[in-house]
Amino acid sequence: MKSTTDTGVVAGPASGRTSHTHRLRGLAGTGFIATLAAMVATTLAATLAHAVGIEFEVPDGGERIPLSGFAVVTGFFSVMGIVIAVALLRWSAHPAKRFVWTAVSLTAISMVPPLLSGADTATTTVLLGLHLVPATVMIPTLTRSLRTRTD
Repeated sequence: MKSTTDTGVVAGPASGRTSHTHRLRGLAGTGFIATLAAMVATTLAATLAHAVGIEFEVPDGGERIPLSGFAVVTGFFSVMGIVIAVALLRWSAHPAKRFVWTAVSLTAISMVPPLLSGADTATTTVLLGLHLVPATVMIPTLTRSLRTRTD
């Protein structure tokens, strides 16, 4: 005999907590893979620019930015982006929308130092472009991950 009181609810392991932890880990994993891709892409772009004659010399102190510096800085700020994305996933009702707004704003702010560095026009232009390389990797990847993890 069939029961008409079936609610369609299936019991499972603390699904709210497990699901939330799974979403955070998935976002972090996706973010770290994107970070590696952003580091490689930025370093490759800097290497290509250096090969065509961009010296990355900054007049303040007369030092050159080493190619390894691009990978390190890209990695650091990409991880900061992951931290922001995880925090928004945890505490925001609209994490993807908030992340895009925050990441684009921070990318725009990151454009100020190259403009103020006093480097020649070619170096400044390449540095500005090199800020956009990791942004084009990280922002869409993390945004897409935030959207699929909050559906």
